[in-house]
Amino acid sequence: MAGSKEIRNKIKSVQSTRKITKAMEMVAASKMKKAQDRMRAGRPYVERTFAIAMHIARANTEYHHPFLVRRNGVKRVGAIVVTTDKGLCGGLNTNVLRLMTQRFREWREAGVEVDFVAIGSKGLGFINRLGGHIASSAVQLGDRPRLERLVGAVKVLTDDYVAGKIDEIHVFSTAFVNTMKQEPRQFRMVPIPDEVRTSAGELRGGQVPEGTWDYIYEPDARELLDGMMHRYVEAVIFQMVNENIACEQSARMVAMKSASDNAGKIIEELQLIYNKTRQAAITKELSEIVGGAAAV
Repeated sequence: MAGSKEIRNKIKSVQSTRKITKAMEMVAASKMKKAQDRMRAGRPYVERTFAIAMHIARANTEYHHPFLVRRNGVKRVGAIVVTTDKGLCGGLNTNVLRLMTQRFREWREAGVEVDFVAIGSKGLGFINRLGGHIASSAVQLGDRPRLERLVGAVKVLTDDYVAGKIDEIHVFSTAFVNTMKQEPRQFRMVPIPDEVRTSAGELRGGQVPEGTWDYIYEPDARELLDGMMHRYVEAVIFQMVNENIACEQSARMVAMKSASDNAGKIIEELQLIYNKTRQAAITKELSEIVGGAAAV
């Protein structure tokens, strides 16, 4: 059994650790509220942009934007992986990277090549260890991401898609359900899918049959569709990063609270062991004194 001094040092060490985790919990709780407000503010815009893009994909137009045209025989895909820059947030990154790895293996078995765009340091490091080809990356985004940094990284894939080098673009990210629950998700961003996932997590398909929806374009369909499709990509990526930041702060707050609670339990156990050790030492000294007096 460890001596009293060693146990006291362990107790002090765990107490110091609990102070750190408690402080991190409070910081994460403060940042979480702001991140959730930004995330909720962007959801209506993204869902509406997604719905309009989906309707345009079903319309009869004289100009068909590349983002609206499906290609036969997928040979190469782009994958945008959204993770955090920092750790200590539970299984948040592990879950989305596990989903990405599973899909990556399926693509590789089917003979499909994959180009990755890593948003977040954790995803970048994991893809490097996995041996995937990284086309571009965006790291150290901070608590308030800037759209121009994200668009520059994603534009590499969208340009390759327009040029015909890749056939699909998929996004792997974490969706915010509530403070205690975050779900890893994958969806096809380009070409425009047939259904959109709402903020409640439900899949909502198009409300208009194929080919019966049309718009009046002014000045022309090409100019408006090009602008609309780029706004669609920007909105989706920016919202996914905002959702991931809200998930990160929520997961970190929960993880640090759990760590603080566990540290308290460890301190109680060590304190009990310390008291037992101290009592045993006192009893031993008393026994020695009594034994020495009896011998005299």
